[in-house]
Amino acid sequence: MSEPEKTPDVRAELARMAEPEYAAFAAKLLPGIDDLLGVRLPVLRRLARRLAKGDWAAYLDAAGDGTFEERMLQGMVIGYLDAPAETVLARAAAFIPKIDNWSVCDSFCSGLKIARTVPRRVWDFLTPYLDDPRPFGVRFAVVMLLFYYIDAAHLSAVLDCLAGVRYEDYYVKMAVAWAASMCCAAFPERTLAWLRTMPLDEWTHEKTVRKICESRQVSVGVKRQARQLLWDEARYARGRADA
Repeated sequence: MSEPEKTPDVRAELARMAEPEYAAFAAKLLPGIDDLLGVRLPVLRRLARRLAKGDWAAYLDAAGDGTFEERMLQGMVIGYLDAPAETVLARAAAFIPKIDNWSVCDSFCSGLKIARTVPRRVWDFLTPYLDDPRPFGVRFAVVMLLFYYIDAAHLSAVLDCLAGVRYEDYYVKMAVAWAASMCCAAFPERTLAWLRTMPLDEWTHEKTVRKICESRQVSVGVKRQARQLLWDEARYARGRADA
């Protein structure tokens, strides 16, 4: 069997693993995605590990994009590659334009653990995507910051990056709010001080505060301070309206 014929085999294997009932459930979480087969993520991860141990280059070169699972699988394989950093990042760059939903984006980011071994190189790779014209290119960069760079060495730079995102897309704004809330969980005083400067647009700012208040990683006292931000801003807005 020639190498290009591997992709149809993978597609057929995915079809055999598919569960129509699970596809119906997953579709509710992925509005606008109508090419779901219904393969569960742990099953996809097992297949991705196997492909990454084989002739992964032939697989990625020939892989199809016709279903949600095929796109998800490609991202997982890239994350599992035992290859030089530049090879992994080149494959990542080729894959990012294929991301068309939050699930593929976030799963890909969670698997791209090369960020832990060469953090500076990956930072340089991901930050240009903060200005990407495609929403899921921007979300990729924000979620990578969230997963791998919320630490003492990078916090100020991460907050600056989040403040600089100006993209009118729900999934981008929610990613920024999620990342900012996780910054608050890890560094509450510094993040609350940053939030008091109103660096985010009003919608994202409010979502950030709400995510902070919903988080189990944030203390009651910090949640109280976060809620106070919204109360103070509401009073200020009313005062301006009455003036």
